[in-house]
This record gives sequence, structure tokens and C-alpha cells, in this order.
Amino acid sequence: MENLPTLQEMDQISRIFKLLSDKTRLKILLALEQGERNVTSIAESVHMEQSAVSHQLKMLKDNRMVRSRKEGKTVFYQLDDDHVFDILEQTLEHIRH
Repeated sequence: MENLPTLQEMDQISRIFKLLSDKTRLKILLALEQGERNVTSIAESVHMEQSAVSHQLKMLKDNRMVRSRKEGKTVFYQLDDDHVFDILEQTLEHIRH
């Protein structure tokens, strides 16, 4: 029991699972599995308006699930690190078990 998470870590864990509980955000994260994409490309793949996708991306970015870079006027997004997809992959493996 010595490796129990701190209260702050539990808050962060809870926040991550709340983010992942939204189907739209899940679709966005899965769309980014293939690599970096701009908002237009993400919006097309998840069949949503760019403004709605941008809002969800901001939430994901604020919680370090995705990161962005700007090239001219275009913003590109990608998963923040491999751990993000590991979480999704392990969850999928669990429900298929």
C-alpha cells in the first residue's frame, strides 16, 4: 500500500478519465493516432465543425493529452506522448478480453 497515489495524483487520474469518457474526444485522439493533423483534417475525420473540434482540442491540450505546433496560420496537433495511446489501447484490450 506504500505506492498509493497522492490526492493530487488521484485528481489528475480522475480528470484524464473524465476527458476520455467523451466520445468526441476519443474520436479526436484516435484520429491523431496516425500522426500529426490540422484542425480541418481532424474535423473532417470525426464529422464535426472545426469550432467544436477546436474546443475539444483545447481541453485535451490543457490536460497534456495533445500538443500543438504552428506553421504559418495552420495549427497542427498530435498526441502529447505515446502514453496517451497506451491508455486507449489497454482500455480497448480490457473490454475485448
